[in-house]
Amino acid sequence: MTNATYVHRVKPGAPGKPILFTFHGTGGDENQFFDFASRLLPEATIVSPRGDVSEYGAARFFRRTGEGVYDMADLARATEKMATYVKGLAVDHGASQVLGLGFSNGANILANVLIEHGELFDAAVLMHPLIPFQPRDNEKLDGRRVLITAGERDPISPAPVTKALADYFSRQKAEVRLDWHSGGHDIRQNEIEAIHSFFAPYA
Repeated sequence: MTNATYVHRVKPGAPGKPILFTFHGTGGDENQFFDFASRLLPEATIVSPRGDVSEYGAARFFRRTGEGVYDMADLARATEKMATYVKGLAVDHGASQVLGLGFSNGANILANVLIEHGELFDAAVLMHPLIPFQPRDNEKLDGRRVLITAGERDPISPAPVTKALADYFSRQKAEVRLDWHSGGHDIRQNEIEAIHSFFAPYA
């Protein structure tokens, strides 16, 4: 068993099926996407950790000093802890593939795990991510599948920063899809449909 632990929910899947990790947004918890993920991939193992940082009572996966201003040392801590956690559970459950889905702060921790550990996830959905720095190149992202969903008028995850992240993954030779809606930092039906289509090969 992994020694990196979070409060979490888990639904064991069928043997030889993928494991899907879901990562909530600020103020969410392990329940936010658990049922959605279970419907997405009914035979997969579903794991939903709760962020281990509290921001005025709101759960997060890493600290920040302001809106869009990250505590980079804590982001590094959280990234390594999450990578260890994901690796351990994927082995424990004998997963055929490792998948991830995150929204907002959850998308940010998932994105940084991809950046630092490109080989860990086979496919990942980043819903309204914000990576406000230039990520390092990682050749292990070659061939990984990434879906980014975003709002054209998102005040928290501005469109140019979202586009820069998609371009980064493309430069690493990941297979990238970017799906927009006309709104802000909210989840809309076209995103849900894009996620269903993206994960369909793993059902």
